[in-house]
Amino acid sequence: MPTALQLAADSPALQAAVKRSRQLLHRRALMAAAASAVPLPGLDWAVDAALLSRMIPQINREFGLAPEQIDQLDPKKRDQVEKAVALVGSVLIGKFISRDLIIKATSKLGARIASKQLVKYVPLAGQLVAASVGYAAIRYFGEEHIKDCIRVARQAQLRLN
Repeated sequence: MPTALQLAADSPALQAAVKRSRQLLHRRALMAAAASAVPLPGLDWAVDAALLSRMIPQINREFGLAPEQIDQLDPKKRDQVEKAVALVGSVLIGKFISRDLIIKATSKLGARIASKQLVKYVPLAGQLVAASVGYAAIRYFGEEHIKDCIRVARQAQLRLN
């Protein structure tokens, strides 16, 4: 499976958007890892949802796929974007992000998140594992979203600044 940079290989604008998005993703994943290490029930879920609900719109914006950016496109280009979003199958592109939408989209990460809940109560080693799983889960989810954004931008032939 190609990485986001490989998908954007022939477009300097897409590559730049991927790099900026990955920097944001790395910072947010570190925050999620820190929250995952704290043995308070539900804290990591709340932090993950809050981080994702802020991060996803920022990544969308990097690719010109935020709702307000799509609304400014001419009708023909907007239709192309909407068709590309439907083709890619993303529920997070071009929409206002709510907590419910984040929970629905992250349901495929359920097993990872559940295992994180169980191990974090084991002193030290469990907290390290929980932090690692928390980082990896957010990183995976964000990386997949970046790939979806690239696919939509390519399919709709969007020009990034």
